[in-house]
Amino acid sequence: METALTPLEFARRARKLYGDREAVVDGNLRLSYEQFFDRCDRWSARLQELGVTQGDRVAYIAPNTHAQLESFYAVPQIGAVLVPINYRLTADDFVYLINHSGAKVVCAHSDYLAAIDGVRSHLSGVAHFVALEGSGERWLDYEKLIAESPIKFQSSQISESDLLTINYTSGTTSRPKGVMITHRNAWMNSIGTLVHEHMSCADRYLWTLPMFHANGWTFVWTVTAAGATHVCLPKIDPRRVFELIEQERITMLCAAPTVLIGLANAADDIKQRAPRGVRILTAGAPPAASTIERLEDELGWIVTHVYGLTETTPFITVCERRAEHEGLTSTDRATIKARQGVELITSGETAVVDESGAEVPHDGETVGEIVTRGNVVMAGYYDDPDATAQAMRGGWFHTGDAAVINHDGYIEIRDRLKDVIISGGENISSVEVEGVLLRHPAVQEVAIVGLPDERWGEAPHAFVVLRNGAHADEEELRQFARAHLAHFKAPHRVNFVDELPKTTTGKIQKYILRDGRSAIEKQ
Repeated sequence: METALTPLEFARRARKLYGDREAVVDGNLRLSYEQFFDRCDRWSARLQELGVTQGDRVAYIAPNTHAQLESFYAVPQIGAVLVPINYRLTADDFVYLINHSGAKVVCAHSDYLAAIDGVRSHLSGVAHFVALEGSGERWLDYEKLIAESPIKFQSSQISESDLLTINYTSGTTSRPKGVMITHRNAWMNSIGTLVHEHMSCADRYLWTLPMFHANGWTFVWTVTAAGATHVCLPKIDPRRVFELIEQERITMLCAAPTVLIGLANAADDIKQRAPRGVRILTAGAPPAASTIERLEDELGWIVTHVYGLTETTPFITVCERRAEHEGLTSTDRATIKARQGVELITSGETAVVDESGAEVPHDGETVGEIVTRGNVVMAGYYDDPDATAQAMRGGWFHTGDAAVINHDGYIEIRDRLKDVIISGGENISSVEVEGVLLRHPAVQEVAIVGLPDERWGEAPHAFVVLRNGAHADEEELRQFARAHLAHFKAPHRVNFVDELPKTTTGKIQKYILRDGRSAIEKQ
């Protein structure tokens, strides 16, 4: 009587229970769950007609549209493997990821047809190219294929250990690695998310997080599991986000801290109409307590911090809300909310260990590496056994994140291991220094990196983006940091920049700042 643990079960149930409810909003297009899954079934049938069989790879290059959302059901329900590609990459990156994954079909949004056309000669393994919207020479028309497709497709026997997706890492220091996520991995993460962040069919979810990013943190399936409504947003713009929150009665969204900063710093005229009570999950980088405090105090929103990696499907911890937190000041409560938190019920075991593998004391001071093992850890890196063995040595997945465990058991990241600054023999957490500077009223974004220093070996340096119309000088920010930190942690220099270099998923690229290639000071 056992059935495979797969997010495709969420689709079966949603279709049965919520068939006439609104499933997807994409601009002027509105689809019920029955209409949405009818389209998915038709596309599954077409993919089979195109020769896609169990285990074949199908790559997508698209922003947050209904067609991209359909891929997370239509591709895996015939046993094929979805490869959602970061659409912000270059054409050369597309070539590497498509070829490395072995994709048999490439589906692309109209914005990327020209880029793919320019590299077609390097994609000899691709049998079919599909234009998700628009058209072009040698491109199949997605909408036409669906409209003319039979509804029935040939069902495949799905095992929970089968690959569901291959998601590529950002590859900031080497070639991107293909993270193999199974049906079981995704089911576990979705269920764990729903346990800790309850959703219902009354919820309306705004897609401010890219669907390609770790499968939209599995919300491509989690929203459906609840019978809630997906509201698509192809491009992030704070004004448009606030408009949709009001117009579409949005109750929930997910966003990286860089997006939260943009929302917190949006113009007052667009924030004042925002409804209270919107729930936000944030992850991808440690959020600043000051940003959380502003969103909760100024807008009345509820922010929950979760932590994980693409390799962990992605969540392994959640900053669980507790009754004792409610009596704290908003500042102290935001400080706790900025921590990574405790294990999700379904994710498995997570620990912070020293170099010998022993768990560090729960003292909020002793730094170790976050490691994890359990139901959400990837099957491995595709076609890279050496990297897989290194990441999973000793029976644990090693995250590369340096953290402490507080007295209450809440994990708190201090840095990436490679970003810890060692100055005069003292370890300095760049995250801690950044959190202090973000409380200065003139600072919008900041990155702290260690740069060579003749006396101390290396010393903390700040790269600061000021808020529009705000002013602060180097000495003012240095003294502000010294007033709130041990003096050796304060930045030795402050560089004012127009923007910080980021990955396409919003993470600050500190290695570029260390190399000095982006430190162009304002005149």
